[in-house]
Amino acid sequence: MQQDKHPDYHQVVFRDRSAGYAFLTRSTATSEQTIEWDDGETYPVVDVEISSESHPFYTGKARTVDTEGRVARFERRYGSAAGPDAEG
Repeated sequence: MQQDKHPDYHQVVFRDRSAGYAFLTRSTATSEQTIEWDDGETYPVVDVEISSESHPFYTGKARTVDTEGRVARFERRYGSAAGPDAEG
């Protein structure tokens, strides 16, 4: 591995303020803000808008799309797939 070619890879805390959740991982992200972690060490902290704790897909609050209802509504509005020129 060549020296001085790779970015600084260090411990960083990512914090989701909306969910009150934070996790420690390694990253190249930097920040001027710091936080004291559970182990007593001080790490840079990066605030994120959404994480697995607040994302609707992971929390089970995701909306399901009712495709059958959409098809039925389309057919009601514009008629069935067999138009007036269809044999039948």
